[in-house]
Amino acid sequence: MDIREILSRCDHTQLSVTATWEDIRSLIDDGIAYKTASVCIPPCYVADAAAYADGRIAICTVIGFPNGYNTKEVKVFETADAAEKGADEIDMVINIGDLKARRYEKILDEIKAVKKACGGKILKVIIETCLLTDEEKIEMCRIVTEAGADFIKTSTGFSKAGATREDVALFKQHVGKGVQIKAAGGISSIKDAEDFVSLGADRLGTSRIVRIVKEEHLL
Repeated sequence: MDIREILSRCDHTQLSVTATWEDIRSLIDDGIAYKTASVCIPPCYVADAAAYADGRIAICTVIGFPNGYNTKEVKVFETADAAEKGADEIDMVINIGDLKARRYEKILDEIKAVKKACGGKILKVIIETCLLTDEEKIEMCRIVTEAGADFIKTSTGFSKAGATREDVALFKQHVGKGVQIKAAGGISSIKDAEDFVSLGADRLGTSRIVRIVKEEHLL
């Protein structure tokens, strides 16, 4: 697979709690230089990032991150605030406790509310697959589809494990028409990226692919 194709699917990511504005600015510079799909950054940097990027790359941020147990109202506020400050894409975390309790309508209502608050911006729904059964993953494919979200996403990268090939294949089998797939967490090589794309991932959440391309002079 052409490395440019892989890069074009990457949400070049920096979500460390120690990330400084200089780190974010460098991330944006690399995202622009290597033509990634977006840069994914903490909400506190969205306004500065949007001004600095000035339309040269999409700005993605995270909502209810990483645990997902904020109230719906807080997630809606976070989303509207991020969109107003210049975020182009929103990656939200579901309430996993609600999923475990089979409160499916509550999860559906929350995703719909966040989607509305996006104001037409792209919404990706993080379900944290490493904490779920296959039955729960399949149920979330249904809910994400019904809610009208743009993507279902495997992982925050902050829990027990990240994306697996099996989970992306499962998503591909069960998501509805128009819902795309984002694999995130633990994508550490070009081979990983190629595998996830071949299995159906439309986006890759990773900080490592650009680093590999730079270090190995692949472009």
